[in-house]
Amino acid sequence: MVKIKLTTKVDSDVLVVGIGLKNKRLHIEPGSAQIDTNSLESTLTSMGVTGAADEVFKLPGKSTKLIVFTGLGNLDEPLSSETLRRAAGAAARNLAGNKAATFALPHKSVFELAAIAEGAALGAYTFTEFMGSKKSEQKAPLSQITVLSKFSDTNQAKDAIKRAEVIAEQTALVRDLINTPPSHLTPDSFCLRIKKEATKYGVKVEILNELALKKGGYGGIIGVGQGSANPPRLLRVSYTPSKFSKRFAFVGKGITFDTGGLALKPAQGMEAMKSDMSGAAAVIGAIFAIAQLKIPVAIDSWAPLAENMVSDTATRPSDVISIYGGKTVEVLNPDAEGRLVLADALIRAAEVGKKSGGLDGIVDVATLTGAQVVALGTRTSAVMTNNEAFSDQFLSAANIAGESFWPMPLPVELRASLDSPIADLANIGDRSGGMLVAGLFLKEFIDPQTPWLHLDIAGPAFNDKDAHGYTPVGGTGVALRSLVTLAELAVSQASKQ
Repeated sequence: MVKIKLTTKVDSDVLVVGIGLKNKRLHIEPGSAQIDTNSLESTLTSMGVTGAADEVFKLPGKSTKLIVFTGLGNLDEPLSSETLRRAAGAAARNLAGNKAATFALPHKSVFELAAIAEGAALGAYTFTEFMGSKKSEQKAPLSQITVLSKFSDTNQAKDAIKRAEVIAEQTALVRDLINTPPSHLTPDSFCLRIKKEATKYGVKVEILNELALKKGGYGGIIGVGQGSANPPRLLRVSYTPSKFSKRFAFVGKGITFDTGGLALKPAQGMEAMKSDMSGAAAVIGAIFAIAQLKIPVAIDSWAPLAENMVSDTATRPSDVISIYGGKTVEVLNPDAEGRLVLADALIRAAEVGKKSGGLDGIVDVATLTGAQVVALGTRTSAVMTNNEAFSDQFLSAANIAGESFWPMPLPVELRASLDSPIADLANIGDRSGGMLVAGLFLKEFIDPQTPWLHLDIAGPAFNDKDAHGYTPVGGTGVALRSLVTLAELAVSQASKQ
């Protein structure tokens, strides 16, 4: 786990500073560090450095062995916290093989300081668990990050650094889970790993196996998982502090591998389907972080886990299943399976929440539709809701966290496409607006009185292109930071009421 500390002086052999364009000229932003910017700017200009975002350039230093310049882009405009977060992350990624580095990036507040620390820690990530003979050749990520800041002695800054460490630790867990191959991550092994992790954080774990799921009537989870030799599970992780002001339920899609079932996917790209449990990983990582930070909210995180496989026992197109609570679904497409497991878990989460005094909100997180990628690309996730105030609160949290989410509608005219002549509804409808149709399907399992958010993270959850900013290749950990910030905002707003 990466460690972060604050300082007022450079204390390592590697110094990271910012660089960008100001008045169309290359300009170094060294924060509180004392360096000869004029001569360095001239040298860097002659070497073709542009200061663009994601650009990282290294030079031998005088007082340090290495000076690292990380791109901040256009300095004629105010620097955003996300720009600082990404710049710190890009530098950290490029410093693998070094144990420690001092980050001297410009910042005017503890909030911006926190972004620098968080970005650097998120960038200091690698996944080498399954490297064999090549493992010794891999460069280890930074293990010690020092942030140079005039705020270093304040309690607020120290709290921000602690939070950055927790966010980085749990994001690394989420990324590790996503990157783990399906040969090693099944519904059962996912649960056992989380149960072991949970002992560190004082949270409770409940696991329903396939027998309990069948007895309980969880037809969605059973229907998706019945074609696999690895039976399904429903995982519940609960955090209930002694005093809390809000209660939420987080539900994450947990398909540990998705072949498409009898609607078999093409081979090209199927390897990325190990990431189809990104939502489940995110809600578990979020509750762990909330517990570590002792945020006074009660949370139940639910992970319906199944492996969608092809076999003689797999669900067939036109089969009818009964979701937990009794609503029936005609499965027209076995590759639209995520919504089926989520339906079970959403009903159960609401039921448990009601018995505990009611929910202030329920959030589901899922790599649900390819249509999300078509609509919003690979870096922006979608938000759908039955409560605009709750959506606005979440979007504020996502903006603070530096994660890109965009509100999408749930058009009532698309609902009719989910009608089935033989069941309560079908699991697919109009192909046009497929992301919205999937949201409308999930809405059928939500009490209209309960504020609800559906987060479709299909594209942003897994990066199969080049690394950028603090984002590595593979699992990204998206949604975790926004969920944690949502909990913090809810507490803050409750205290003002």
